[in-house]
Amino acid sequence: MAPLLWLVLKDYQRRRILVFLNPNLDPLGAGYHIAQSKIAVGSGGAFGKGWLAASQSQLNFLPLNHTDFIFAVLAEQWGFLGCLVVLVAYFYIITKGFQIGQDCTDLFAALLATGISAMLAIQVLINTAMVLGMMPVVGIPLPLLSYGGSSFLVTMLCMGLLLNIHMRRFMY
Repeated sequence: MAPLLWLVLKDYQRRRILVFLNPNLDPLGAGYHIAQSKIAVGSGGAFGKGWLAASQSQLNFLPLNHTDFIFAVLAEQWGFLGCLVVLVAYFYIITKGFQIGQDCTDLFAALLATGISAMLAIQVLINTAMVLGMMPVVGIPLPLLSYGGSSFLVTMLCMGLLLNIHMRRFMY
């Protein structure tokens, strides 16, 4: 099936897959974002370079550093420790969402809470894996951190739904 699917893909999709498999294939073109992202993450080290002291993000070597690659900026400025704090906060929010879904007596509310939590988990997983070079670069923002009004609005609406489900979990 893979050869048949390869024929169906558009040129830019093929290029993304090839650059994902070999980032050095086009380091100044399609592979530029991921190469600069890896440099930013690696240069952060354990404790980072400090607030606004990061070279990759402050000198605009890393394009779109406020949207899709905000995790690379975080890793460069705050290092492994800062990334760990953010990932633990995401883990807490996501597990709390799954727990809200598990505590519900209403089936719809339980499915809604589980779906919202899964959506957040998948967004965090895809964005962090993309920034670290473990997945192809796609336009998935990091919830609550990436710049973007629509993503932030939808995430906050989902958080409000989770809180409402938690508040009314024993009513039905």
